Amino acid sequence: MTRFDRLALTCAALLFTALPAMHPMARSPSGPMPYTVVETGRGYARLQDAVDAIGNGRGTIRFASMRFADCAVQTGGDVTYEAAIPGRSVLDGVACENKGALVLRGRSARVQGLVFANIRVPDKNGAGIRLEHGNLAIAQAWFRDSEQGILTGNDPASTIAIDKSTFTRLGTCEGSGCAHSIYIGNYGALTVTRSRFEAGTGGHYVKTRAARVAILNCSFDDSRGRATNYMIDLSDGATGRIAGNWFVQGRDKENYSAFIAVAAEHRNHPSGGLVVEGNNARFAPGLDRRSAFVADWSGDAVRLGENALGPGLVRYEKR
Repeated sequence: MTRFDRLALTCAALLFTALPAMHPMARSPSGPMPYTVVETGRGYARLQDAVDAIGNGRGTIRFASMRFADCAVQTGGDVTYEAAIPGRSVLDGVACENKGALVLRGRSARVQGLVFANIRVPDKNGAGIRLEHGNLAIAQAWFRDSEQGILTGNDPASTIAIDKSTFTRLGTCEGSGCAHSIYIGNYGALTVTRSRFEAGTGGHYVKTRAARVAILNCSFDDSRGRATNYMIDLSDGATGRIAGNWFVQGRDKENYSAFIAVAAEHRNHPSGGLVVEGNNARFAPGLDRRSAFVADWSGDAVRLGENALGPGLVRYEKR
């Protein structure tokens, strides 16, 4: 079994465990409440009440296994949002402040095992998570069927880490601009590991203005994408590493000219030393076209190592 076979099996297993199911309300230690603050054992009927109970402190909110027509805004503190059983707690269809299911502007947040689904708002930027400030760590989450998975503002002093998560049927260009599976503003660093992006519905799969990136051991399956753009767009340039990923470009593209774009909009960050190596990239079966694996507007010395590229793919283009 090849490394890419193992990656595909891992992603398939993640999708299976993340499948949401309808469950009766789970019983917390304090009674039949959907949210429990772990440190106090107290249950809450509304997510916002649980977040407010933690306030500017540090705490963990455990979600029962059910669907929630609910959302919350975090304005301070360090909060962990944790599913009792990964994949069985679904924030479905409700956005706070016309932004997202979780609107985060505290010191930090951790999200573990939650599903975010069907988030739509009037300006077409509805996100599972809207991050405005602070550090964010995500593990084993599923973002699906929304305008965006994750949308952030700018916070150069903070970092974002995403691991073992799945992004399905996200993105749109129906608004004044495009929404994406992930859109990261000017953050200090973005790390995405062991995650899957699939069946995009517009925009890019990963669009980031972070100064440093590590996108490692992920899969980008665009074979069922619709009107999508780049797989990875380092809009302002970046240093770091893109390695061990699996890319398949599909037929229905708004822009198929490149898989990875470097500094296509601005050169706000240096890209010298950015490493792209050990990736596997190709077109979907039956698709005959030409595209660049890496398209580079930066003018810096991007380092391309060995990458397995299918027919029709040009290793590098300076633009």
